[in-house]
Formats: sequence, structure tokens, C-alpha cells
Amino acid sequence: MSALHGLAGAAAAALKAKRQTIAVAESSAGGLINAALVAVPGASAFYLGGAVIYTKAGRIALMGIENEAMKGMRSASEPYAQLLAKRVREKLGATWGLAETGASGPTGNSYGDAPGHACIAVSGPREMVLTVETASAEREANMQEFTRRALTLLLDCLNKT
Repeated sequence: MSALHGLAGAAAAALKAKRQTIAVAESSAGGLINAALVAVPGASAFYLGGAVIYTKAGRIALMGIENEAMKGMRSASEPYAQLLAKRVREKLGATWGLAETGASGPTGNSYGDAPGHACIAVSGPREMVLTVETASAEREANMQEFTRRALTLLLDCLNKT
């Protein structure tokens, strides 16, 4: 986690300086994005909360994203990551929402995505989304990389507002 500390600290500093807040919904990163942000001293000044949305049941119960809202979209896609980022931001009343969804490995997902595939989105004053393909089946390394890319995307958005 120490490699992520610098990114989380930079995001925290930007959020604090702007008096803005963040909420996080993640899947295949398994809570590492939330943990990296909460590990920053003074996190209560910018971090409102987050969740690991790992199943359909979690998506419905925690994010309120019913099957109707998923029509024409699948998990581990850019549109779903955008929806998840927007929903977590709205649910927690944050300035920013950050979401990740994918397949950490060692196998791919039921949609045919290879391990190492993730979609990451930021919702707020600036909207951005990206797809990550690590070409690796190493679960822990992918989780770390998804977290690194999510925090980097958040920083990019914070620095452009």
C-alpha cells in the first residue's frame, strides 16, 4: 500500500484545498481504493465513505441500481463505471464519485473480459472514464494497478478543475 500512499496523499491534499469531498464504489480492487484514501491522516475532512460493490445483490442493495437501469449495459464497462461513480457521489452527497469495476484475476469475467480488465470513472465537476488492460492474471498486482490508475484519474480531474 505504500506505493499508493503518495497518490492518495496528493488527492487528499487537493480535495482539502478545494474543500471538496469524495465517495468511492469499487469492485475488483476489493477495497484498496477506499483503504488508500482512508489511510491519509485527516481523511474525515474529505472522505465521505465507500463500498465494495462485488455482486448484483450489492449493486442493488447498496447503490440502488436496479436491473432496469442496467438495460443495454453490463458490469465491467465504461458506461457502468460512469453510472456507479455518479450514483455513489449522489448517495453520499459528495463533490466527487470514483468508481472501478473489472476482473482482477486469475481468470476473466463472465462477459469475456480478460483478467486485468477494469473500467474506472470519475463523476463530479469533471467527468472522466478509462479502461485498463494489464494483460496479467496476477490478482493482487491487478488490484494494486487498478487502485493506482483510479487515484491517478481522480488527481487528473482534481488538477483540471
